[in-house]
Amino acid sequence: MNFAGATFFRTVLGAFAVALTVSIASPAVAQDRYAAIVMDARTNEVLLEDQADENRYPASLTKMMTLYMLFEAIERGDLSMSTRLTASRNATRQPPSRLGLRCTRRRGCDSLTVEQAINALVVQSANDVATVVAERLGGTEARFAANMTARARELGMTDTRFANASGLPDTRHRTTARDMAVLAQALWRDFPERYETFQRTSFTWRGRTIRGHNRLLGTVDGVDGIKTGYTRASGFNLATMAERNGQRVIVVVLGGETAAARDAQVTYLVEGAYEEFARRADPNAAQYASMPGRRLDVQLAPGALQAAARPLPPSSPYDVYQGMVVETLAPVRAPIDGPIAQGDEGELSTEEMD
Repeated sequence: MNFAGATFFRTVLGAFAVALTVSIASPAVAQDRYAAIVMDARTNEVLLEDQADENRYPASLTKMMTLYMLFEAIERGDLSMSTRLTASRNATRQPPSRLGLRCTRRRGCDSLTVEQAINALVVQSANDVATVVAERLGGTEARFAANMTARARELGMTDTRFANASGLPDTRHRTTARDMAVLAQALWRDFPERYETFQRTSFTWRGRTIRGHNRLLGTVDGVDGIKTGYTRASGFNLATMAERNGQRVIVVVLGGETAAARDAQVTYLVEGAYEEFARRADPNAAQYASMPGRRLDVQLAPGALQAAARPLPPSSPYDVYQGMVVETLAPVRAPIDGPIAQGDEGELSTEEMD
């Protein structure tokens, strides 16, 4: 069952100009990458789906599966949180985003603990660390990717194939919004004691603080994870979970044109899900979500997000474009998350990634 006004939520992600103009050339391209699903995490009820079974590139959402495999290895006793993982030269050559692990003739290759690796994967989405984990657990990254795919099938992710542990571009690497929702649910269900890791917004590595890419943490009520992702081929992806009053929802949006547009869309779908729960409890509640021709006035503030059925004031930075709440002041091209830090070795690849 789709929640009220589901067609209102069907989206085409466009590029938005700084001067409050909307590009008319980009939506068709963005729609080819766009997919979304909203699911009740406890009952598996799908509240909304839009191209949820179409093949898409997961980008760094891949690291959710890498972490699942790592958590399983810890549970089996193969690793502990203090086990040290040593980088290979192959791992140090991965493109950004990365932690900056190095191999030198004088000192050999850097190492880090499993706990540090988890933080780097969750918060920074470090590609070099993903390869380190893959090589430790699989021997080679290719073998680990095959194991990831096999385990994904066992979890019910029938349309996903992994070609690497990070989500870096590969034409064989694919997933669907539905499969990513299944994976998010599995992480929460199977590793409740580790799920809180996805709430972290920063960690410290060698004296510097590294901040995460998930801007909804601490901003949208109830959101407690889970993973962002971006490559040029995938667009901006986000799998997120939220809980309010004992009701937990999973929202996956793939193919956002900008990080701001993606975040606004996920926020809108989270709010829509809870509006549907409220409507079921009281048919007279939260009717504004499905009112045709209305705009959603979104007030982003720490710890709260309010929605009201009234036209946006002319000065508001938020608007609705083809059913999607968008930040019209956002630049056309979002900045790269996780740039190379000063002193890091390597060059930006042709595929920037978080």
